[in-house]
Amino acid sequence: MTTFALQAQPADAASWLDLARRAEAAGFDTLQAADHPGVCAAPYVALAAAAAVTSRITLGAYVANAGIREPLLLATDIATLDVVSGGRARIGLGAGHTPAEWLAVGRERPNVAGRVDRCIAVADAVRALLGGDTVTVHTPHLDMHEARLDKPRPVQERVPLLLGTANTRLLRWAGAHADIVGLSGLGRTLADGHNHNVRWRLDQIDAQIEQVTAGAADRPSPPPLEALVQIMEITDDAEKVAAPHAEEIGMSVSDLLAAPFVLIGTVDEIRTSIERHEKRWGITRYAVRTPALDAVEALGLL
Repeated sequence: MTTFALQAQPADAASWLDLARRAEAAGFDTLQAADHPGVCAAPYVALAAAAAVTSRITLGAYVANAGIREPLLLATDIATLDVVSGGRARIGLGAGHTPAEWLAVGRERPNVAGRVDRCIAVADAVRALLGGDTVTVHTPHLDMHEARLDKPRPVQERVPLLLGTANTRLLRWAGAHADIVGLSGLGRTLADGHNHNVRWRLDQIDAQIEQVTAGAADRPSPPPLEALVQIMEITDDAEKVAAPHAEEIGMSVSDLLAAPFVLIGTVDEIRTSIERHEKRWGITRYAVRTPALDAVEALGLL
């Protein structure tokens, strides 16, 4: 069964609430909100508003920046969302990539290893706090002393964790610990501080899945895989639409169209691509953005 999540941002109250209702009515599994302080809405405020007009759809950040979020404050936001939504919150975490976000809060952006270390430490701490534990951590990447979340307590006994990444070490950790692995397909941050190199070649995707599988070796079954779709368009000429994107990225058109981060083609062609992604990589979930909403509904898979 293919599952879709919708990543969106509020522009105004009426359209945001309408979008939340539409996503739920259409059959989307999750409504997700990005976390980039200063350039987008506060994710948990937006999701709490969406919770008030929905009853089924789950709600979570995609993804909260573990580099600049403190675990106790993050756990409090998630627990509050879980309470006001009646148990529909999800933890969504990533290591963060935008240098300006660290500078804006008075921190120096660590190297890759440092960001990964902190992300894992924050994920462990948030889960422990939501689970009712007292957390003390003193490391170069995280410092907490007897932190505890007494109120509010989440409705769910265990709030699910989605970890979004393309980093080798985080993929392996997610395979071992996450409830959903969010495959971002994004590599090194470019000089502009926002965009990325991508890891969309088939061999690169194979390698990412291998890390998740290795991490999940001791689990009864691996966690579900969710691909972050960057380009989605229903068209009768997939190659024409894909060509400029392939040229910009430096990939062949055929490889681009085979990647799970791109869904381009007729309805039948996209359905076939989704079947191939599941067969080759085990991907059964997709996160799409608001412009793809109509296209997802047209697939008839919700």
